[in-house]
Amino acid sequence: MTVEHNILRINYLLGLFKLSVDEFLSMISKGLKNPLTKEDIFSDEIKLSHLKRIDKIFEKGLHYYLDPKSPNISKDASIFFRKQSFETDLNIGAKKVVNQFEEFKISLSAISKLANLDFDRSIDIYSVQDNPKEIAKNLRKTLYPSFDPNLRFFLKLFISKLAENNILVFEFVETWNKLEKANIDGVFLSPNVIVLKRQQRSFRREIFTLAHELGHYLLNKEEVEKLDYSVIANQNLSAIEKWCNDFSFHFLAGEYAEILSKLEIANSANDYHFDIVEEISKHTHLSQIAIFTKLLFDKKISPFNYNKVKEDFDNRYREILEEEKKLKELNKINGIKPGGSTPKPIKSPLLISTIQTAFYEGVLNEYEVCKRLNISPDKLDKYI
Repeated sequence: MTVEHNILRINYLLGLFKLSVDEFLSMISKGLKNPLTKEDIFSDEIKLSHLKRIDKIFEKGLHYYLDPKSPNISKDASIFFRKQSFETDLNIGAKKVVNQFEEFKISLSAISKLANLDFDRSIDIYSVQDNPKEIAKNLRKTLYPSFDPNLRFFLKLFISKLAENNILVFEFVETWNKLEKANIDGVFLSPNVIVLKRQQRSFRREIFTLAHELGHYLLNKEEVEKLDYSVIANQNLSAIEKWCNDFSFHFLAGEYAEILSKLEIANSANDYHFDIVEEISKHTHLSQIAIFTKLLFDKKISPFNYNKVKEDFDNRYREILEEEKKLKELNKINGIKPGGSTPKPIKSPLLISTIQTAFYEGVLNEYEVCKRLNISPDKLDKYI
């Protein structure tokens, strides 16, 4: 079966995801004995089976390719048209996630205007010439939530605090069986959207990422990135990334940053200050390796000793993973099924209030509320 399709929309997606025609043909031909050709895809009509292969890559729904309207190719449409390069070499999984939330951001902006909602920025825009430590100190008064030892609950409080200041945070969760996971930790999309990857194993990392992306918001500099401590330790970063890392550290550390500044050089003689670092980590939600990275920046630990400490953390983490793997194999042998369910992303109060208001103003119906909040109809009464 063949259908007429809009070739402009396929070309738009190739430009959006920065894929060459050859790369694209290779991806959709995977598993086929005879690879697909340009003629198979870029003719006036296309086999429905080929279209389904294309949609496995882009996940737009078959109706997208059949729509005769030309797509909007502009800087407003996507960060991939606004920026030519990113701090991370993004894979297709990351690009799909960013595109999904970019489209959600645009639709939410339209909904808020129809519902007469104000998303205006309430916080000044800063530059890399401003002192990140001083900015962090000042903004802790309005943006830092009450400290809570429960990492996930603190993250929820942090997201709510940002919502009070018209900063919208989205979490996305990737299931264990997803073929190509997004190789990013965080995204800042102008003017006021931050996207986070759920770090179920390390909420400290996710909290640091949120503070880092808040730094991008303060500078009003968009970015899509994976925060890699090995890169951070090499200090091979742009001025913007250094500023955001420094801001993030001081925003989370607060008064505990002064304790670090007064420490002697960390070495084997003082056991690398492990006890102090562990204590600060408990009271700030900074990971211990993030604190050691700060010590490296401040020349409070040598690169050699830093790498020794980092290797120790890496080995401990590998041991935990190995133990978990053995436990899973043992459970499988004994017929014990894995428990638990897929984590639910945290919903920003700003998102919920926007959708609620749009419903009460008649902009959205019940079906659209469920769709945009990603809830089942039986949960609707909890939100409206």
